[in-house]
This record gives sequence, C-alpha cells and structure tokens, in this order.
Amino acid sequence: MSRWPLISLGEILEDRAKRPDSMKVATGEIKVVSKIRFSDGGIEFRSGTDSKTGLIQCDSGDLLLSGINATKGAIAIWPEGKPAIAATIHYAAYRVNHNISFARYMWWFLRSQTFRDIIFRSLPDGIKTELKPKRLLPIKVPLPSLKDQSIIVNRLDQLTDKVRQIDQHLDAIDAVAEALLISLHHKFAAGRLVRLGDIIELFEESELIKPDGQYPQVGVRGFGGGLFAKPALAGTETSYRAFNRLYTDAIVLSQVKGWEGALAVCPPELAGMFVSPEYRTFHCKPDLASPVYLGELIRTPWFWSLLQAATRGVGARRERTRPEQFLNIELPMPEFQDQLKIVEILSRQNELKQRHTKIREANQALIPATLERLFSNAMGEHKTKCN
Repeated sequence: MSRWPLISLGEILEDRAKRPDSMKVATGEIKVVSKIRFSDGGIEFRSGTDSKTGLIQCDSGDLLLSGINATKGAIAIWPEGKPAIAATIHYAAYRVNHNISFARYMWWFLRSQTFRDIIFRSLPDGIKTELKPKRLLPIKVPLPSLKDQSIIVNRLDQLTDKVRQIDQHLDAIDAVAEALLISLHHKFAAGRLVRLGDIIELFEESELIKPDGQYPQVGVRGFGGGLFAKPALAGTETSYRAFNRLYTDAIVLSQVKGWEGALAVCPPELAGMFVSPEYRTFHCKPDLASPVYLGELIRTPWFWSLLQAATRGVGARRERTRPEQFLNIELPMPEFQDQLKIVEILSRQNELKQRHTKIREANQALIPATLERLFSNAMGEHKTKCN
C-alpha cells in the first residue's frame, strides 16, 4: 500500500477562470494558444489582436490543459518569468497550490497513464466532449510529499535529458547516412536528368466498397516516417465508393501531405491492405527504377523539397499533389544498374539502421514505462479505495 494520501485536484489546482483577473486579456498584440503538443507539452500560438471575448489568461507558472486532448498528454506549463498568454474556453488554466505540490510534478503526473486510468475510473461514463474543470477538479489523486515530488521530478527530468541526448546522437548518425545517400545519388547521376514519369507510373488497384466488407487500413506518417497499419473499416463506415489496395513495392503518396514527406514504398507485410483515394500508388518501370532505391530516396528532405516546388501554397493551404505533378518532377537520377550499386553500398548500413530503430523505440517507451513504475503503487491504493 502506498503512503501517498488521496487529495482532490481541486485542493491542488486553482481554476484560473474563477479568478477576477482571469479575463483581463489586454488590448493589442497577445499570444493566443492554438495547440499543445502531445509529445513534449510544447505550446504553439496564433497572433491575437485587440480585446478578445471568451479567452482565459494563463500566467507564468500556470498549468494549461487542452480540454479535448488532456488525456492524450496535451498539458503544458507556461514558464516562469514569461508574460501572460491567452487561451480559448476549450482550454483550462490552473495555478498550482505550491504549499502541497510543484507544477512540474503535476505536469508529469497528469501526463501519465496512471492518471488516465484514474480519470476513466472516476468518470465511468467517459469523457465525451471536453475535460472541464467541474469534472476534473473533484477527482482524487494520490499525492506524495513535496520532498518525494522533488525526487520524482529530478529523476524524470534527468531521464528526459538522457533520452534527448540519445535521440540527438542517433539523429546525427542518420544525418551522415542521409548525406552519403545524396552524395552517391548525385555522383552516379553525373548530371543525368529524368522526369519521374520516365521511370515510374501511376498504377492503382481500385476496389469497390461493399457494405458488408471489411477493409484493413494503412496510414502514411509524415517526414519519412513510413507506412503503418490501422484498424479495418467496415463498408458502412466510409463515404468513399472505392479504396486503393496496396501491393508490394508500391510507391504510396499522400496527395495532402506528400510535400512534407508523407510517402513511402509498401513493404510485403502491408500488401493487400487499403488506403483511401487520397493516397495514390505508383510502381517502378522494369529496369528503369529500383523500388528499394527510390524507397531510400523519397525519405530524404532533399526529395521533399522537390515535391514542395511542384505544388503551390503554404502549410495547410498547400494544394494537393496530383499524380501528373508528381510524375512531372525533374531530378538527377542514376542509371538502373548504378541505382543497384548504391543499394548494395547502403545495404551495409541496414543492420545499423535496424539497431537504431530498436533503440529509438526503446527510448520512446522509457519515459512512459518509468512513469508507470513510479506511480503504480499509488494507482494500486487508488483502486483499493475506489472499490
């Protein structure tokens, strides 16, 4: 049994919206929150002008929670010494009671799986819309002493720093490997320019959707993150008339996000699964392009820059990448046999890449696993008291 007492969040967190000065958003320029990142709790902004209605003020040292995505980790601390910021009513700002807790500790705890478990035990009907203060603050959570909180925060912050250092080291190594690929690409191309349409072509296996059918889905991560499997959709769960079926070595392009690296070559294990018509598939022309080689090339920022140049617009307003635009991209390209030579050179790095992938996966899992270990006893007590 944990020695941590159960304390209501209302005793730890003071709702900024209840304070008289919570709506005193000044006229003129002010930073207005547009997003809290899940990954690190970072805050992104849009510019606000003149006085605003329906805004809350967040001062330095406050916790800021996204009402919709707080349970996914969208929780931030606005740093000490910073001028006040504003957020819409879809967020909530809280001042931490420093007599019993630290803001940094609450940030860690509220982002943990332990806290998510407590929320869903305390709110049996779930969170259907936003996690408003009136639902959040009555929830009781295990709270260690300030001394124990300090120890936990120091341990987690040190671990985070180590994780960051490992990621930076791997990024540096990967950057060297990417630079080698681009260097070899230009060297073997020797000034030979081709259109993508000269070496690959649009090839799609369209399948009409049946109401009683099941269609396992595939998504494409941006920035060279590759393809990933998603749950199946029933035919009645989509408004599309047809899906594109994937096949081995298909070059899969997201028309919406291809310009930021959302394209990849389909591996054998995902062949036969489906993507929406917003994803276009291409295959290599025999003896003109190697899918393995192109799979490496399209993962590079250099190639993404070619995609960006092929479409108009900025950010979310950038137009979709149509197949004809994609195929009309002109770029240096080695002959087919030279592509295979480069693939052979790069294959010597495959083992290192695989090791890096496993290290990254373990690295990403380290913080959540540590949070779970730190708070598991407290969670056990909470379950006991709830039963």
